[in-house]
Amino acid sequence: MTKKKGRVFSGARPTGRQHLGNYLGAIKNYVALQDTYEDTIYCIVDVHALTTVETTSELKQNTYDMTLDWLAAGMRPDESMIFVQSHIPEVMELHTFLSMVTPLGKLTDLPTFKEKVRQQPHNINYGLVGYPVLMAADIALYKAVAVPVGVDQAPHLEFTREIVRSFNYRYNTNVLVEPQMVATEVPKVLGIDGKNKMGKSLNNHIELASTPKETQERVMQMVTDPQRARLSDPGNPDVCNVFTMHKIFSDAEEVERINDECRKAEIGCVACKKLFAKNLNENLMPFRERRAEFAQDPAYVWDVLNDGADRARVIAQETLSEVKEAIGLP
Repeated sequence: MTKKKGRVFSGARPTGRQHLGNYLGAIKNYVALQDTYEDTIYCIVDVHALTTVETTSELKQNTYDMTLDWLAAGMRPDESMIFVQSHIPEVMELHTFLSMVTPLGKLTDLPTFKEKVRQQPHNINYGLVGYPVLMAADIALYKAVAVPVGVDQAPHLEFTREIVRSFNYRYNTNVLVEPQMVATEVPKVLGIDGKNKMGKSLNNHIELASTPKETQERVMQMVTDPQRARLSDPGNPDVCNVFTMHKIFSDAEEVERINDECRKAEIGCVACKKLFAKNLNENLMPFRERRAEFAQDPAYVWDVLNDGADRARVIAQETLSEVKEAIGLP
C-alpha cells in the first residue's frame, strides 16, 4: 500500500449551489486528493466573502448548499476536515501577525486586486487589500504542504510562499511551511457563452443540482464554433466549448465520432448539444441522488461543519502557540 503524503488545504467562498466550473476546477480535485494525502482540510471561507458582498442575508443558506454539494460530490467528512472559516478565530490572529511582514505595495500590485478594483470601484475596503494575507493565514495555520488551486489563484499562492518565507526569516524560525501548488486537470472552465470563465455573476453557469430539463435548457444555450453559420458548413471542434465538455463527459468512442462528423458537417450543433446534455445528465444522476439524500437531514450537514471545525481547531491552536513563541510574545 502506497504511503499517503502530508496535508492539503483549500478554501472556497460560499457561493451556494455549485456549478460545473466549481466541480471541474476544484471539487473533483478535492475528492481525488482524499485518496493520496494523509490530511485533507477544506474550508468555506465566509470571511473572505465579506470583502465583496453587500448583504449577508444569503450567507448561511449558501454555506449549507455548498456543503451539500461537496458531500454529494464525494467529500468524506470522516477523512476530511470540512468547516467554516469564521468558526476558527485563530486564523484572524495569524492574519494580523502575517500582516506585519507583508509590504503594502506587494498587495496593491497583485493582478487579482487590480481586477477587483475595476469590478467594485466604490468598495475598496481594507479586507480586500489584505485578502491575500488572510489566504496565507488560512494555509499556514494548518501547515499545509499542498494547495489545489486554479491558474487564476497561482499568484496568490506564490504570495503565500513569500509571506511564509518572510515570517520565518524575520523571526529566525521554520514554524510555518511553504506550500506547493497542486494544479487542477481543467485549469479554466468556460461558461455557456464560450468566452468567459464559468460563474454565477455572469449567469453563464450550469448548476450541478439543476433538474435534467433545466440542464438541457442551459446546454442548448451554449455557444459552439462561432465560424459555423449553417448546418452544411464543416465545423472545427478545436474551438468549440461544447466539444471540450464532450471530452470530459462523453465516452472516447463518441468523442471521436463527433470530432469526425463535425468536421464533415455530418452532425449539427443542435444535435451535438442534445447529445452532450444527455450525457451530462447521466453523469450527474448519482450526484443528484446523493444530494437529495443528504438534503433530507439538514442537521447532519451542520454537524459535519461543526465536527470539522473541532478537529481543525486543534491544529490551529497548536500552530498559533508556536507562532507566538517564535515571535517572542509573552
